[in-house]
Amino acid sequence: MKIKVLSIVVSALFLLGMFAGCAKVPQDVIDGAQAALQAAKTAEADRYLPEQYNAAKSALDAAMAEVETQSSKFFLFRSYKKAGEMLAAATTAAQEAQNGVAARKEEVRQEAEALLPQVPEAIKQAQALMKKAPRGKEGKAALQAIQNDLTLVEASMEQANTAMQNGDYLTARDKAKASLDKTNALIDELKQAISRKAGR
Repeated sequence: MKIKVLSIVVSALFLLGMFAGCAKVPQDVIDGAQAALQAAKTAEADRYLPEQYNAAKSALDAAMAEVETQSSKFFLFRSYKKAGEMLAAATTAAQEAQNGVAARKEEVRQEAEALLPQVPEAIKQAQALMKKAPRGKEGKAALQAIQNDLTLVEASMEQANTAMQNGDYLTARDKAKASLDKTNALIDELKQAISRKAGR
C-alpha cells in the first residue's frame, strides 16, 4: 500500500515537473527575437525594407501577446510552446529583413545616381525657357514664382548630394526624384505659357 501511495506521489511530482517546465517563460528566446529586430533596425531595414521589418515587428508583438496570455494563466495550465514557435518565426523574419538591406541599399544607390544628374539639366532647361516666356504684368509674377521654386529645388538638391555623400541613399533618391518631378512640372508650365504667347 505504501509503495502504491509512493508511486502516485512520484507520478504526481513528475507531472508537476513537466507542467513547470512547460510553464517557464522562454526569456532567452524572447531576448534573441528582440535582439534580432533591433539588429534589423540598426541595419536600417525599417527604412529600406519597411514591409519586411514591420512584418517582423508585428510577429514579435503577436508572440509577446501570446507570452502575456500564458503568463496570466494558472501555472498548471501555462504552455509557452506556441509562443516559442512564434518567437522563432519573428526572429527569422527579422534576420531576413536585416540580410536583405545591403542589396536594397545598392538598388536605391543606383536609382539615386541615375536621378541626381538629371535635375541640374532640367533646371537649365527651365531657365532657358524662362527667357522665352511672356513678361507682361501677369507673366512677370509667374516667372518670379517659378524662379522661387527653382531656388527651392536647388536647395533640395544640395541636401540630396550631401545625403548621397553620407551614404543616405534613400533620402538622396527621394529628394532627387521630388526635385526632378517639380522641375519637369515647371518646364511644362513654361512651355504652355510660351505656346499661348505664340498663339496670340
